[in-house]
Amino acid sequence: MSRKKTRRPQTEMVRGGLERSRFHETSEAIFMTSGYVYESAEEAEAAFKGETERFIYSRYANPTVAMFEERLRLIEGAEACMATASGMAAVFAALMSMVRAGDRVVAARALFGSCQYIVNDLLPRYGIETVFVDGTDAAQWKAALAKPTKAVFLESPSNPTLEIIDLAMVCDLAHKAGAQVVVDNIFASPLLQKPLEFGADIVVYSATKHIDGQGRTLGGAVLGRKDFIGGDLKTFLRHTGPSLSPFNAWVLLKGLETMQLRVDKQCDNAAAIAEFLEGRKGVVKVLYPHRDSHPQAALARRQMKRGGTMIAFEVAGGKAGAFKVLNRLGIIDISNNLGDAKSLVTHPATTTHQRLPAEERARLGIGEGLLRLSVGLEDVEDLKDDLAAALKA
Repeated sequence: MSRKKTRRPQTEMVRGGLERSRFHETSEAIFMTSGYVYESAEEAEAAFKGETERFIYSRYANPTVAMFEERLRLIEGAEACMATASGMAAVFAALMSMVRAGDRVVAARALFGSCQYIVNDLLPRYGIETVFVDGTDAAQWKAALAKPTKAVFLESPSNPTLEIIDLAMVCDLAHKAGAQVVVDNIFASPLLQKPLEFGADIVVYSATKHIDGQGRTLGGAVLGRKDFIGGDLKTFLRHTGPSLSPFNAWVLLKGLETMQLRVDKQCDNAAAIAEFLEGRKGVVKVLYPHRDSHPQAALARRQMKRGGTMIAFEVAGGKAGAFKVLNRLGIIDISNNLGDAKSLVTHPATTTHQRLPAEERARLGIGEGLLRLSVGLEDVEDLKDDLAAALKA
């Protein structure tokens, strides 16, 4: 017997979307199949006409993937969810299934490098006007959204400088301009921030990050209203093919079971590390959303339940100083991934944002000495010792 109406988020992370086969397995089954068979030609015809609900082809839908989609939907509190092969596939699909030639997109300037490429380079090739604004400047949002707009795209917190954008303000302006708002919620995860509650229309994730959280697999997801997810997005994904592997979906289901436990501990560690770094010799500045020193600390506390798992900090000596610190670390790994059980650090100016011109990086606050630290599950005292030894450089 199932009593689902009173289930709390942690329970949904373990049991949400579970569909057992006739074998009554404990763990979710992996349906490693590309296709499905029919009892008759008439049954196949009805399936392709959409007259019956059943699986047709795993590029369209798959039982294991469907379980992952439903579990994440329940955690996010969205009407619908569709999974993708990666987080970037989710971003691209969400935007491309929303806009047409002649449409206008307004985006926050502070974006992950690949997101910058989609908005700044790729969309204009299809006749779509793109406008960038400084995400924390309300006046720029008002000016940009004074004209009819089809879509708004932003990250909050942003990658890598943890810029916080007023979601309610932007969503209100966007809707008045006729736009749908797409929020990349990767840094916050569905546990710390719910963009839909602030008026966002679509939320996208790289499930590769906190959802898997153990560096094992790629995946992505788009969540929002049924009419969009089951309409234009579903059609786009079916015919362009960025489908999530059933095996990867199973790994992500297992990741969701422990996400709350991992993210809570990572937030504890990150808050302690941010305090440890602030004011330390060799550290120029520290950016952590819930610390008073963060420029949007008050807004971050209103939008995010906790400060998150990510820290940005600048060290003295520019690129040379940053590389010295990186090369002296013994526990924390150099990697461009994030949200992992292992602590990972990267130098954005030469990795994730290296394709941006130097002037644009400077405008975004991505200095040569800036490091992005994803705090993991190690003993926090060991992480402090590792950073202290590296900073002696």
